[in-house]
Amino acid sequence: MKGIDFLRTMLTLSKPWVGWVMLLMMVSMVIPLFYLGTLEGKVVLGAFVFGALIQIAIFSAKGFVRLLGIGHIVWVPMVAWLWTRLDVAPASSLFRYWLLATIVLVSLSLFIDAVDVIRYLRGERDPYLETPA
Repeated sequence: MKGIDFLRTMLTLSKPWVGWVMLLMMVSMVIPLFYLGTLEGKVVLGAFVFGALIQIAIFSAKGFVRLLGIGHIVWVPMVAWLWTRLDVAPASSLFRYWLLATIVLVSLSLFIDAVDVIRYLRGERDPYLETPA
């Protein structure tokens, strides 16, 4: 299964990068499960799943290449929309803190992704991680 191969390969990143990925997964996959009763929870989880499917398709075709960052393109409108939703979240609520954390962490990830995609377009097209046997 390519999804499992993708995850196994991702876990071979250096420890700081694995930690970063786990943090992103926490705010965009795990915590939204607690907020499935909200539109925000559904949107964040849906964007995570859709982005992961794009990344798995790229991984299946090209391996673990810098183009994988394009999978997070669905996060761009999500971040903009979440910013507009901050005013509906009660001040000092866990829900508001989650929205803020998601906006900040996903925005940082989008910056990293943009750098990776640019590097890919400039010629760094070889996979930089090998799929574990």
